[in-house]
Amino acid sequence: MSTTPTPMHLNSHQRETVGQIITHPAGHNIEWRDVLSLLEAVASVTQTPHGHYLVTLGAETETFEPPKHKDIDAQQVVDLRRMLKNAGYGPEQIKGGATP
Repeated sequence: MSTTPTPMHLNSHQRETVGQIITHPAGHNIEWRDVLSLLEAVASVTQTPHGHYLVTLGAETETFEPPKHKDIDAQQVVDLRRMLKNAGYGPEQIKGGATP
């Protein structure tokens, strides 16, 4: 299993995706491809043989199933929000582009 990569600066699109995830109420129309791009920038992401994604961010590991449609569901938003916040990602990253 690979380790979590050193955080790098998020591009504007990735910062926007973080904002959509951590904003209350949960953003709608958050596309899976945008989430996957963000996760690949901040976490260790491994695709399983069954098409799921094993994501390790900080001390947490979660398995995500790609949605049947292009947008993630409410439970995925909740799980992603928790993982990002626990890893130190928040409003500062949306504005400044810095990472924890």
